Amino acid sequence: MKINLSNAVKFESRHNGPTEAEIAEMLEKIGATSLEELIEQTVPESIRLTRPLDLPKAKLESEFLADFKKLASKNKVFKSFIGMGYYDTFVPGVILRNVLENPGWYTAYTPYQAEIAQGRLEALINFQTVVMELTGMELANASLLDEGTAAAEAMTMLHSVKPRDKKAANKFFVDEKIFPQTKAVLETRAEPVGIELVFGSIQDLDLTDPELYGVMFQYPDADGAVRDYSAIVAAAKENKVLTAFATDLLALTLLTPPGEMGADVVVGSAQRFGVPMGYGGPHAGFFATKEDFKRQIPGRIIGVSVDRAGNKAYRMALQTREQHIKREKATSNICTAQVLLAVMSSFYAVYHGPEGLKNIALRTHGLAKLTAKALKKVGLDVADHSFFDTIQIRMSDVSRERVKGLALAAEMNFRYESDSIFISFDETKTLADVKTIVSIFATEEGKHTLNLDELVENLNLELPEALVRKSEYLTHPVFNNYHSEHEMLRYIKRLENKDLSLVHSMISLGSCTMKLNATAEMIPVTWPEFGQMHPFAPMDQTLGYQELFTNLRTWLTEITGFADTSLQPNSGAQGEYAGLMVIRAYHLSRGEGHRDVALIPTSAHGTNPASAVMAGMKVVLVKCDDRGNIDVADLKEKAAANAENLAALMVTYPSTHGVFEEAIQEICATIHEYGGQVYMDGANMNAQVGLTSPGRIGADVCHLNLHKTFCIPHGGGGPGMGPICVASHLAPFLPGNPIVKTGGTQAVSSISAAPYGSASILPISYAYIEMMGGDGLTNATKMAILNANYIKERLEGHYPILYTGTKGRAAHEMIVDCRGFKEFGVEVEDIAKRLMDYGFHAPTVSFPVAGTIMIEPTESETKAELDRFCDALIAIREEIREIEEGKFDKDNNVLKNAPHTAQMVLTGEWDLPYSREKAVYPLAYVKENKFWPTVRRIDSAYGDRNLVCSCIPVEEYAQESEAV
Repeated sequence: MKINLSNAVKFESRHNGPTEAEIAEMLEKIGATSLEELIEQTVPESIRLTRPLDLPKAKLESEFLADFKKLASKNKVFKSFIGMGYYDTFVPGVILRNVLENPGWYTAYTPYQAEIAQGRLEALINFQTVVMELTGMELANASLLDEGTAAAEAMTMLHSVKPRDKKAANKFFVDEKIFPQTKAVLETRAEPVGIELVFGSIQDLDLTDPELYGVMFQYPDADGAVRDYSAIVAAAKENKVLTAFATDLLALTLLTPPGEMGADVVVGSAQRFGVPMGYGGPHAGFFATKEDFKRQIPGRIIGVSVDRAGNKAYRMALQTREQHIKREKATSNICTAQVLLAVMSSFYAVYHGPEGLKNIALRTHGLAKLTAKALKKVGLDVADHSFFDTIQIRMSDVSRERVKGLALAAEMNFRYESDSIFISFDETKTLADVKTIVSIFATEEGKHTLNLDELVENLNLELPEALVRKSEYLTHPVFNNYHSEHEMLRYIKRLENKDLSLVHSMISLGSCTMKLNATAEMIPVTWPEFGQMHPFAPMDQTLGYQELFTNLRTWLTEITGFADTSLQPNSGAQGEYAGLMVIRAYHLSRGEGHRDVALIPTSAHGTNPASAVMAGMKVVLVKCDDRGNIDVADLKEKAAANAENLAALMVTYPSTHGVFEEAIQEICATIHEYGGQVYMDGANMNAQVGLTSPGRIGADVCHLNLHKTFCIPHGGGGPGMGPICVASHLAPFLPGNPIVKTGGTQAVSSISAAPYGSASILPISYAYIEMMGGDGLTNATKMAILNANYIKERLEGHYPILYTGTKGRAAHEMIVDCRGFKEFGVEVEDIAKRLMDYGFHAPTVSFPVAGTIMIEPTESETKAELDRFCDALIAIREEIREIEEGKFDKDNNVLKNAPHTAQMVLTGEWDLPYSREKAVYPLAYVKENKFWPTVRRIDSAYGDRNLVCSCIPVEEYAQESEAV
C-alpha cells in the first residue's frame, strides 16, 4: 500500500455531517443526480456567484491552533487598572471548565421550550435574584447586551412610562460623570427617536424643568466618586421626574443600593462576577426596575409557574413584550440576552455567597484605600471624595507622562485623563501591586517608597453612614449551600442535566441555524491573551486582536460581496439597528434626511420593524403572495407611493419562508429606483455563503449572525454577534467609538459599548473560516441545502410543506404546515411538546406562519440523525392519525399529555389510555439514549397572572415534596 504523507483529515469533513455514501443516498431520495444539480434547482442562476470565494487555503485543526497561538502572542496582557466598567476577575475553575468550556451549556438554544430548559432557567432565576437583591429593586430581567445598551434601554423605557402630565417632556439629563462609552450609546439611541439628551453636573440639574422626564446617575461615577443621591431622587419624585442609576454589583455589597434611594431603574454589567474582560465582551448587562413597569421592561424575564402536576417550574414570562408580537409598536428590538454570561455570573454569586462577595469587595476597596493613603503620604494630590475601587490622582501633564512610562515598564495600565490619573482595583490585584504602584509614584516624585505595614494594620471601612449598606442580600439557601467545589460541581451538573442541547440531538430551528461549534474553534476563547484584555488597553498591546479584526473583516467582506465591515454590533438585532443607522446617516449626508420610510415584508422577523422604529423610521408593510414570496406588485406600488420619503427595504434572503425568491434583483432595483437602500437581514446567510451574496443580489448593507452561520454557539440565548457589511458608499458611516478609533470617516455614534462588540468570541468565527477555506464554506452551504431537501422529501406525504421554490426545492429550511390538525384538537404546541419524548427540541414554532413549524437541519448533521428526526415526526403524524380515527380522545392522548416525565410514569397509578412504553419509548432508538424532561407541560397563563421572578422560597419546595 502506497503511503500518502499529505493525507491528513480536513476540518471540513469533521464539520459537515453526511459522508460521500450518505450524500449519494440522499440525492437519490430527493431525485437529483448530483449536488450541483440540486443547487441549480434551488438557487436562481441569475444570482449565482461567477467565481470562487477569495479566501485563504483551509488549515488543519493542528495548523490553525499553532498559528493562532502565534497571533495571540502579539497581544500583551498587562495588569489593567483602567476600570470604566471593565475589571479583571478570577473565573472559578469549576465554572470555567464546567460552564464556559462545556458544550452542555454553550450549545443549548434560547429556552422557548421550557420543559427541557429547566437548568438554564434556574440559573437565570438566580441571576435575576442577585441583581434584584444587590440593586434593591423589585424586578430584573435575564440580562441585556452590555451596560451601555442597558442604559439606553432605561432611557427609552422611562420615556414610554413617563407620567401623563409629562407627556410632552422629551429631555433626559445624564450626569457628566457617566462612562464615556455609555454616553456614546445614549447619544446614538436618543437622537432618532426625538429624545433630547442633556449632559451636565448634578449641581446644574433643574428638576422643575417641565420638559425633563428622566435623570441618570453613575454610581460610583467615572471618577470613582460615590455620592448619596437620595435627596435628589426624592426631589425628582416630587417633580414627577423618573430616575435611573448605572451601577456596579460588587460595589453594592458594601454601598447603599439605588433601590433604597428610590431609583426607578438600575442598570450595569455583571462582568466582574466571574466573566473575563475579553476586550469588551461578551458580558451580561443587567436591568432592574419596579414591578409597575413589568410589561415595559426590555428583554426577557424568567418567571416561576407550575406544570400540570402542580409542581413549580420555570419559564420565560410575559411574552407579550416580545418583538414578534409588538413588532413596530415595540420600544426595544432586544430579541436575545447574554444567557451563558448571566449563567456564569449567577454561578459566581452562588459559589462565593454573600460573605464571599462582601470579602472580595472589602479587599478590592481596601487595596484602593491603602493606595490612596500611601500616595497622600508621598505628597500627591489624591481626590478626597468617597470611593469604592477607583482613586483619582491629580497631576501635571509632565508628571503624568513620566508616571505612564514607569507604569508601562512595570506592565501596568492606568487611565489617563486631562489633569488626572485614575487607578481602579479588582479582585485579582494584590498588596504587591499596591507596593509597585506606590513605588512608581514615589520615584516620579523623587521620594523613597513607603513601608505600608502600618497603613495595612489600620485599614478600616470609613464610608459616610448614609452610603454604607445595612440591608441583607442573597439569604436564599442557593447562595449559601455550594461553597465547596465538590458541592458546586454537583449543583452545576444537576442543572446541566435538566437541559437538552446539541450534545443530545439536533436542534433544527428554522432561521436560527444551530450548527456545530467545533472544539478547535472554542479552545482559544479562554486563552488569557484574548480573555484578559481591557477594551481600552493601549493599541500597541492589542496587535493580535487588530490582526484578527483586519483578517475577519476582509473575509466577511469577501463573503458578502461588499466593501467593508464593522464588527461592533453585539447581537443580530444590534446589527439590524446599526445597518439602518448607517442608511440613515447616508441619507442625511446627501441632504435627504426626510427619507424615513422603511418597507418591510409581512413575513419579516419582529425585530425588523422594531429596529426601524428605533432608527426613527416609519414602517410600511409589504404583502407576501401565496407562495411566500414578496408580492412584487405591492412592493412597487408602496415604493412609488413613498418615493419622496423612501429610506430602505428590509428583506431576509432566502426568504423567511425558506425560498430563494427569483425576483430579488428586481426588488432591489425597484428600491434603488426610488432612492432607497436595501438592508438584508442575514439570518439565513447559511444558504448563501459561496453560492450567492448580499452584494450579488443588489443589497447595500447586511448584518451577519456570527452565532448562526459562523459557528459562535447560541449559549442558551446569547452571546451573539451581528457585524454589518456594507457597500462602498455606506462604508464612511460605519459605527465609531469615543475612546478607540473605529468605523468610517463619517462614523455614526456607538452601537455597542465596546469598540469591537463581543471581541473575545470572534476567534470562533475566525477559526471556522480559516479551517474551512473558501471551498469548504461553499460545500457547507451545499450540504445545508441537501440536508433540508432530504428532510422535506422524507416528510412530504406525511405533512404539507408550505412553500418551495419554482422547481420544488427548499433552501436551507422549510415550513411544515400543522394547521389542518386543529380540526382534531391537535395544536402545533402539542407536536413541539411530544417531540421532547422522542429526545428532540422542537423546530421554530408558529413563525413566520402561525400553526406551523420551521425546520433547518444545518450541514453538520449526519443522515442517521436526520432520519431519527424524520422518524420521530412521522411517528407523531401516526399518533395524530389515531386521534383523527377516534382511537384516542381529543383531550386525553399522548400528544396532549406530552411531555412525559420519569416521575409521571414511575409513581402512582397509570390511568392514561395508552401504555407507559408508548409515552416514553415511542421508537426503539429512544430506549438507547433517553432524555427525560424534568417537568410536565407548563402553565404559561398561571405564570403571567402570578409573576414571580426570583428564587422560590425553600418552604414551597418542601410543600411540594410532602404532596408527592
